[in-house]
Amino acid sequence: MKRIVLFVCVSMMVAPSALIGQTAPSVKFPVDSPRPLSRIALGAGVSPLGIQLQLATNLSRHFNLRGTGNFFNYSTNFTTDGINSIAKLNLASAGAALDIYPFRSGFRISPGALFYNQNQLTASTAVPGGTSFTLNGQTFYSANTNASTGATPVYGNGTLGLNTTKPAFTITTGWGNMIPRKGGHLSFPFEIGVAIIGAPTLNVNLGGWACYDQAQTECTNIANPTDPIAIAVQSNLTAQVAKWTTDLNPLKTYPIISGGIAYNFRIR
Repeated sequence: MKRIVLFVCVSMMVAPSALIGQTAPSVKFPVDSPRPLSRIALGAGVSPLGIQLQLATNLSRHFNLRGTGNFFNYSTNFTTDGINSIAKLNLASAGAALDIYPFRSGFRISPGALFYNQNQLTASTAVPGGTSFTLNGQTFYSANTNASTGATPVYGNGTLGLNTTKPAFTITTGWGNMIPRKGGHLSFPFEIGVAIIGAPTLNVNLGGWACYDQAQTECTNIANPTDPIAIAVQSNLTAQVAKWTTDLNPLKTYPIISGGIAYNFRIR
């Protein structure tokens, strides 16, 4: 009996020493979960923010870190209330998001932020002399060029800013992992959500001469702060801009709907 007890005691002391003396096994990641920061994905697509370029890397089974950049330029002509304008849309933004895959499948939730946002619409106009235009329901006429009085037709410019809140919080959900956990190099990610960019800003300025009547018997320089016609033009312009701003207010939550293609590869 004493020999058995002695054997057990010796075994208990020797076993831990033997385990410590062995080489520690290397950490092995599951087959469907590559090492953190071991893969990179490059993607391209389109969204209301413009042409989209993306770069992503894996953090764990359930998380990816993704950076995005968007750009787009477009010019067009449009007419509103008798004012013909040349407009240019300039989209330029960049941000980052954390892609969370709660079920280790394609479905994801992605909180993030736009750290850089220069999205805006600029417009310029030149109202031909004798042409009518409307501000806040009030009709005015653009003056003809007159060298003796210094009269010139009405002209103007405006800027619509879509970047009040900086940085802007984003939240999207979607399907498709840019770095598939079960191998493969190609993926086709899709997402939908919003960017909380804040209320749009709208600034409009008019210059030149405006008239009450088409016969141009009552005209004045819009910049004249004491003339009744100029005061009427400026006050109606302010009211009109307020209405346009209200109409644009829903854009403070800017929609994000994007789809594209991505290619991933191992870097270590």
